[in-house]
Amino acid sequence: MDEKKYSKDTERRNPASVRIDTKSTQEILQIINEEDAKVVPAVRLEIPKIAKVVDSVVDSFHLGGRLLYIGAGTSGRLGVLDASECPPTYGVSPELVVGIIAGGDRALRNSIEGAEDDGEQGVEDLRSHNLSPRDILIGISANGDAPYVVGALKYAYGIGAKTAMISSNSNAKAFDYVKPDHRIVAKVGPEVILGSTRMKSGTAQKLILNMITTASMIKMGKVYDNYMVDLRPVNKKLVQRSVDMISEITGVSEEAATVFFEESGKNVKLAVVMASTGLDRKQAEDLLKKNSGNIHLAVDSLTVCR
Repeated sequence: MDEKKYSKDTERRNPASVRIDTKSTQEILQIINEEDAKVVPAVRLEIPKIAKVVDSVVDSFHLGGRLLYIGAGTSGRLGVLDASECPPTYGVSPELVVGIIAGGDRALRNSIEGAEDDGEQGVEDLRSHNLSPRDILIGISANGDAPYVVGALKYAYGIGAKTAMISSNSNAKAFDYVKPDHRIVAKVGPEVILGSTRMKSGTAQKLILNMITTASMIKMGKVYDNYMVDLRPVNKKLVQRSVDMISEITGVSEEAATVFFEESGKNVKLAVVMASTGLDRKQAEDLLKKNSGNIHLAVDSLTVCR
């Protein structure tokens, strides 16, 4: 194979996995594990750019805008996964973080051949979601050249929406429509199996997406210390977790925490403020609203006033 013609790491052979088909099971797993170990350091190098993207996401949220992910194949599935986890974890609307995948929902379970090559469809999918200048669009593509993603970013850039891009290649075409400090490049190197970007590249994408939404939600007051205080208690496990959090944070008994939980309308943040301050539900709601939903600020502001 003439490796000179491959300009992207995602299309290069990995010397560490040559003749992997002759190795024992344990040796195969060791090779994969050693390559996976390169992912975290690669992501760490991009933290300054990830931070810039997080700040842009938060800015969009404050303007009433949304975060939209767009990708094809594994990249698209990871974006949809991250978006779908935000409502139950942080109590936000399903419209706040949106995942779009080439080929639509059917592509979540099936490979839709050629979907990533349709740049116009990327534009149409954004139009169907009413992308606006208040929104931020994050493209996800291991090699960064998928026409579906490139076309979508070009459209978003053209209408004045903020754009960002996650790729494993520094010369991704999609970067043409993203300002430099929003170009996240996880240089994880060639895959164990040539072109199988669901491996290291996909792992890097998952880590970065976790960081973007988690940090954004923290900045939006959805977390108190390291508690997910805006979760939706939609099952018994989460109801118990909610009561436990109220008790742990405020120091009240489990029985008292249960009462505050019920009186708050099963809202952990309200219950914590009520238990911490002695305020009723309406007063706690007003106090949180004045402090952008941040429990620390809300409780501290009341202490100062008193």
